[in-house]
Amino acid sequence: MNGDYRDKEVLVTGGLGFIGSNLAIRLVELGARVTIVDSSVDGCGANPYNVQPIAHCVRVIPRDIGEAADFRDTLREAQVIFNLAGEISHIQSMECPERDLQINALAQLRFVRECARHARGVRIVYASTRQVYGTPEYLPVDERHPVSPVDFNGIHKHAAGMYHLMLTRCGELDAAVLHLTNVYGPRMALHLPSQGVLSAFLRRLSEGGHLEVFGNGAQLRDPLYVDDVVDAFLMVGAAPSLRRRTFTVGGPQALTLREIAEMASREAGAGEVHCRPLPKERASVDIGSYWSDSSRIREEVGWEPAVPFEEGFARTLAYYREHVSAYLPCPRQDGRLA
Repeated sequence: MNGDYRDKEVLVTGGLGFIGSNLAIRLVELGARVTIVDSSVDGCGANPYNVQPIAHCVRVIPRDIGEAADFRDTLREAQVIFNLAGEISHIQSMECPERDLQINALAQLRFVRECARHARGVRIVYASTRQVYGTPEYLPVDERHPVSPVDFNGIHKHAAGMYHLMLTRCGELDAAVLHLTNVYGPRMALHLPSQGVLSAFLRRLSEGGHLEVFGNGAQLRDPLYVDDVVDAFLMVGAAPSLRRRTFTVGGPQALTLREIAEMASREAGAGEVHCRPLPKERASVDIGSYWSDSSRIREEVGWEPAVPFEEGFARTLAYYREHVSAYLPCPRQDGRLA
C-alpha cells in the first residue's frame, strides 16, 4: 500500500513539524534512509520531540529550504523528496504577509530551482492546502474548482505549487501537489495559535476547558487523520508514473464543526459545547463550509481515507495524555488531558 521505500534515500522538508514527523517515522519503519531538513522557524511547529522515536537513525539538517544550495549533495542523493516545509497560519499571513511570502513562496522557489539543478527529474510531493480554493463555489470541492484564495497564505501556497508544476512541465522535476483538508493527530503544535480548529480544540481540552464553536457550528469540515495523510504522500511518492499532478485530499466524512466539537468533548470527558460569535479577525479568512472530493487521488494511486473521526480523535487524545508536557509550556498539574 505504501510503496517500496526500503533502502531508498528520502528527504523530508519540514520533518520536525506535525505531518512531516509522522511521515518521517513511517518512512523509517518502511526501511528508508531519511534526511530531515527543518529550519525550526518560530511559529511553524517544529519540535525535536516529534522525531524522538527515530532520532538515532535520521539525519537532521537545520537549514532553511531556501538555502538548498548549501546542501546540494543531499539533493543529489535523494530518490524521493517530500516537501512539507512552510507556514500554515492564515491569520498570521494577513498580519505579516511578507513573512508568509518569504517562507511559503520565495524559499520554495529557491528550493525547487536547486532541486532541478542537482536532482533533475526527482519525484517531489508538495504539501499544499485546501485554502487555495477560497470560499467554495460548490461542494464537495475537487481539482477543477476555481483558485480564489481569501488570504495571503493561500496565494503563496498556490504560487509554490505552481513552481513545482511548471518545472515538471519543463521536464526538470517530477512533482505532485496535494491540497490537504483539516489534518489532525499526534504531534500537532498545540502551543501555537492559529494552527487550525482541531489544534485549538485539543489545546482547550488539554487545559480542562469547554469547547467553543463560532456561529451556530453548522459549517462543514472533513477532518483527516494524519496516518491517512501519510499514506497519501507515500502512495503518490511511490507511484511509477502520474497522469495527473494535483490532488485534493480529504477526510472520510463531512461533519459540522458542532458535531466535531461534540465528538471531541465526549471522547475527552469534557462538558457541553458552547457557541459564540465569529471574531472579527477571523471573519475575513473564514470560508464557510468545506469538504473534499478525493476521487482523483483514489483513481490515480488507490488512496482512500480509512480512519473515522471518532477513532482518530481517540488515538490523538491517547497520544497527548502520555506526551502533553512536550507540547504545552504549562500543562495541567496532573500532566494529562481532561
